[in-house]
Amino acid sequence: MRATVRIGVLFGGPSAEHEVSCASALGVARALAERGHHVVALGITRTAGLRMVPEPALTRHLTTVAAGRAIDDRLPVTGPAVELRRGAGAGTVAVSAADAPATVHAELDVVFPVLHGPYGEDGVVQGLLESLGVPYVGCGILASAVGMDKVAMKRALRAEGVPTTPHVWFDEPAWRAAEDPEKLVVGLRRPLFVKPARMGSSIGISRVAEGDDLAAAVEEAFRHDHVVLVEQGVTGRELECGVLGGWRPEASAVGEVRVAGGWFDYRQKYFGDADPMIVPASLPDEVTERIRELSVRAFTAIGGWGLARVDFLHDEATGDLFVNELNTLPGFTAHSMYPKVWAASGLAYPEVVDRLVALAFTRHAARQSGAHPGGTP
Repeated sequence: MRATVRIGVLFGGPSAEHEVSCASALGVARALAERGHHVVALGITRTAGLRMVPEPALTRHLTTVAAGRAIDDRLPVTGPAVELRRGAGAGTVAVSAADAPATVHAELDVVFPVLHGPYGEDGVVQGLLESLGVPYVGCGILASAVGMDKVAMKRALRAEGVPTTPHVWFDEPAWRAAEDPEKLVVGLRRPLFVKPARMGSSIGISRVAEGDDLAAAVEEAFRHDHVVLVEQGVTGRELECGVLGGWRPEASAVGEVRVAGGWFDYRQKYFGDADPMIVPASLPDEVTERIRELSVRAFTAIGGWGLARVDFLHDEATGDLFVNELNTLPGFTAHSMYPKVWAASGLAYPEVVDRLVALAFTRHAARQSGAHPGGTP
């Protein structure tokens, strides 16, 4: 990879994880700049408009979010409205003025999507970048879509013998038509976790204990998706491991999440005052190695490329390990686990993002030569 690369950091978007994306983008942009790269921040508004965003404006936005103040329906940052199109050079993308396409504000060698949630980590933006012929960071279309869809993800993991939590799923018409909706979750013990199938960052998720209203939790999940996953709660430790690589992915140190209230909700995850991350987790060596091995297997099962964070539940009473989910575009905020577990493995945040950019070029070159690294990443 050349010493200085022109990198577009793409963030924001219309999903419910808009603010999280902004927070992650700020960290990524600063780390890339620290490695000597030329960074262009590209913010997508909630209504899908694209703007070039100066870093001071991004910083102001993050400060507003962290303070818990109300957020406008539009990305509250300034910058010219732009569009992406194929660049003049092979494998580049041009950032052109939206109202005057001949005016090119920047030419980019690679795009670093930091778009959490739908439209960003579900294969949609990856398809756009594929059509533009530009290298981009992270998983490809299929792996992104499978990783985002919790039902499809669990199918892929089970097919490869990766243990997952007991669960059921149903769509909204099935729920509405059921004479006794409780029968849709027969066989699962409470507490239950009710989740939208295609959403991240704990958005729309409810914990349903004995005596709690299952219907209310399902309705909350339906606010975000028409398919709902219901998982049996596992009493155990919440452990997370990072995967990084392409042809031969590697697993990081293992971290642990410890929070009050029984689970790691959206505000604690991104904007809480306390740091619930313990890195590295205190575990027997054999458990750590098993988690690392399962993380790589899970990543390979979905055809991953670049990065993912794999979340586990460990029942110490039985020794069972379950993959709870696999996130192909994990958070990169100051509170995020992914940079922390790699730091504990000897790879600092700027080195992680630098390596991800190099992997983007590796995949692009392989595809240009007719190869398809990692299956269909």
